[in-house]
Amino acid sequence: MKRITKHLPHYVPLIGIMVAGVIGFIIFSYDRTFQVAIVVSLTISYVVWGIIHHILHRDLDLSVVIEYLLIATLGLLVILSLIYRA
Repeated sequence: MKRITKHLPHYVPLIGIMVAGVIGFIIFSYDRTFQVAIVVSLTISYVVWGIIHHILHRDLDLSVVIEYLLIATLGLLVILSLIYRA
């Protein structure tokens, strides 16, 4: 339980960013261009959040940055493929 409460202040902003992004994505379902902008913004926010999180925990490494970039890119590609599906 201590572990969860220790990291909770770090994850609340991430959850807020993601929830706001999902709500925006749903609200602007009629505008593909804006949806792409939302998804790209979420991707960038996720990477920046990850970097800041690891800086605060003093365990930031190049491999961690690459991991966040790869996961974010994978998520971006999946969502873009859903937006532009034929």
